[in-house]
Amino acid sequence: MTIIPPLPLKELRMPVVVATLTVKPESVDTVRDILTAAVEEVHEEPGCQLYSVQQSGETFVFIEQWADEEALKVHSTAPAIGKLFAAADEHLAGAPDIKTLQPIPAGDPDKGQLRK
Repeated sequence: MTIIPPLPLKELRMPVVVATLTVKPESVDTVRDILTAAVEEVHEEPGCQLYSVQQSGETFVFIEQWADEEALKVHSTAPAIGKLFAAADEHLAGAPDIKTLQPIPAGDPDKGQLRK
């Protein structure tokens, strides 16, 4: 069993967000363009450590990591997010599923956490 040292308190407070958007079948290409444009803008936001989008069919999943709760709070009201949802809203098949999580260090630190 691998024992890893506890993360510094600061790193335990780095929120991780997993946001899932399901879009209408006819809107996949349109929404992909909207989302990729937003990614570039969000990468410039203070405290953004990871903001990536993945896709499987009509489902897009964002995986995000923020320096702290304040950075996430600022992001949630940032212009890029307002533009993203304004442009994508009519193309969504339902409400976004957005979960904010806290990391739990376990196993090999290189494989068991987003950032060390």
